[in-house]
Amino acid sequence: MIKINVFSEEKAWSKKLKKKEFFFKKICKAFPLKYKFINKKVSLTLLLSNNKKIKKLNKNFRNKDKSTDILSFPLNNKTKISKQTYIGDIIISYNYMNNPRSQKSKFFKEKVIKTFIHGFLHLLGFDHIKNNDYMKMLKEEKLIYQSVISKIN
Repeated sequence: MIKINVFSEEKAWSKKLKKKEFFFKKICKAFPLKYKFINKKVSLTLLLSNNKKIKKLNKNFRNKDKSTDILSFPLNNKTKISKQTYIGDIIISYNYMNNPRSQKSKFFKEKVIKTFIHGFLHLLGFDHIKNNDYMKMLKEEKLIYQSVISKIN
């Protein structure tokens, strides 16, 4: 079971996601079985932020002076899931998700789902530095996304 603590420091998120906590819990419940962690307590924190704040975090922690769509901070490099495991933190920028501003709510939500899945996989130790690792991560992203979209639409 995945427990997700959702915090928001950007008011605009509420315009697009009325029940933020429920939205992300629904995503996690729609994950494929191997990512549901049955009989285990896996938890993470999600901060819904904006470009200004994420840029600051990106500079402080990654030495990159620019905003980005998502930051993931895994608790460990290679997370071993035990009975009770905190896997880390994810921060998503509203500005990136809401671009273009004219996009329909459905596309906004799909972009958020894809981005969240990407961050989630980083917390589990996936990365995309090498091409081989990128291909593995992309395959898992697609697997999870298809599972989520088929169950929540």
